[in-house]
Amino acid sequence: MKAIIKQIEGLSLVGKSDSNHWVPLDSVKTFGGAEAGTKPMEMILIGLGSCTAMDVLSILKKMRQDVRNFDIELDAERAEGHPAVFTKIHLFYIIHGKDIDRDNVDKAIDLSMNKYCSVTAMLKHSVDITWDFEIKETD
Repeated sequence: MKAIIKQIEGLSLVGKSDSNHWVPLDSVKTFGGAEAGTKPMEMILIGLGSCTAMDVLSILKKMRQDVRNFDIELDAERAEGHPAVFTKIHLFYIIHGKDIDRDNVDKAIDLSMNKYCSVTAMLKHSVDITWDFEIKETD
């Protein structure tokens, strides 16, 4: 995998990788950014959430679970000093559907977090990652 980062102006950047999609990145104004894009640490958090979301959704589909809507809320804590790395990340999965089996959801999340999600595999050696979930029954 390869990627390229290009400066637009100041700390406003765009980056793209093998998928050939440009992503805007930036920093806060106090550090010289224009606040015109996602911050790099936010991208890592989004990468973690989207990686496990794709896993869990595909596993639940294979389990024939009737998922109608799906969200993950991520809450991260960072070190106070520099580098301000993530120290804790909590994922809260919200699954909307009909007759969703709790054991299947638990198994799908466990498989994602401990076997399939590459982002989790990279982060879990240096970050305390926890999760839980809620099932919301829909008609």
